[in-house]
Amino acid sequence: MKGLILAAGLGTRLRPITSLKPKPTIAVANRPLIHHAVDNLVAAGVRDIGVVVSFLTANSIKETLAGYEGVNFEFIKQNPPKGLAHAVEVSRDFLGDDPFVMYLSDNLFEHGITEFVERFQAGEHRAVMALVPVSYEEAKSLGVAIVEGDRITRLVEKPADPPSTLAVAGVYVFDSAIHAMIEGLEPGAKGEYQITDAIQRLIEAGEPVAPVEVSGWWKDTGKPEDILDANRLLLMRAKRDVKGTVDGAQLIGEVVIEEGAVVRDTTIFGPAIVGAGAEVVGAYIGPFTAIGEECVIHNAEIEYSVVGARTTIQGVGPRLQASLIGEDVRIGGHRGRPSTHRLVVGDESTILLQEG
Repeated sequence: MKGLILAAGLGTRLRPITSLKPKPTIAVANRPLIHHAVDNLVAAGVRDIGVVVSFLTANSIKETLAGYEGVNFEFIKQNPPKGLAHAVEVSRDFLGDDPFVMYLSDNLFEHGITEFVERFQAGEHRAVMALVPVSYEEAKSLGVAIVEGDRITRLVEKPADPPSTLAVAGVYVFDSAIHAMIEGLEPGAKGEYQITDAIQRLIEAGEPVAPVEVSGWWKDTGKPEDILDANRLLLMRAKRDVKGTVDGAQLIGEVVIEEGAVVRDTTIFGPAIVGAGAEVVGAYIGPFTAIGEECVIHNAEIEYSVVGARTTIQGVGPRLQASLIGEDVRIGGHRGRPSTHRLVVGDESTILLQEG
């Protein structure tokens, strides 16, 4: 079985964070989103992985995956991206007639994807779809599946009056029959070729498409608040691990200090992580915070936030909270009287905030 990770999109809902880098390279709990996707594929026994990229995302994605060992990557150009079915079509030479897992690179699953692969391997289904229960209102903005017994009987995209509250999550398992269903597809309103249309063709041809409800949590990291929540969910797994230097600091709960990091005269409430080579001095780091590698945090308070690699935050008051800050950012303070700060900051920015 092969894997197909889709990483060609621009992630426009995450701008300015994605203005200079593709969404799959954003770190959540100090690991890129696409690494979490590869982890899940490897855990399911898939090591031959195609990665669909565009000319805008290709270099960054390749660099991010360069250090990942034990996996055979093939990078496939989708220029321009025209939907999920189009991504499968341009990957045909790589996929051949092998069964494959299609994985949207910005999706996270608490228990991975092994359950979907095992369901496909255990039955005689042409496809398996991951489904997640959502509210009636949420279903209006998602694709939903109508399920009868052990089969999906119909798919409906963004229904005004949802006939189901089982939403389509970001993992699919297919055999080679899907390729014939993609041929001749008509594009949708935005000019994209939808994989749900191809799956609906499978269903209408009488082919079995199996549903598997996601066990545990599922997160689509489309917006800044989703990144922060995903970071929270992943940090809840953290176990105390101190490999860096700690001097005059108080570490409370599940705190990870990576190798080469220096934490001095600081209080950290876990779950939290401080990346390799970071320097945290005279600071407060609150729960559900990820400080990226080689960051410099001096005289600042941060909680429930993600701080990208090589960022400097110095002399900022009051507390930064629920903030998503990119890489290579410089944030400093000046005098004034604000009560809070909440930031979404793209890479290579400089910001001056009032000191408390």
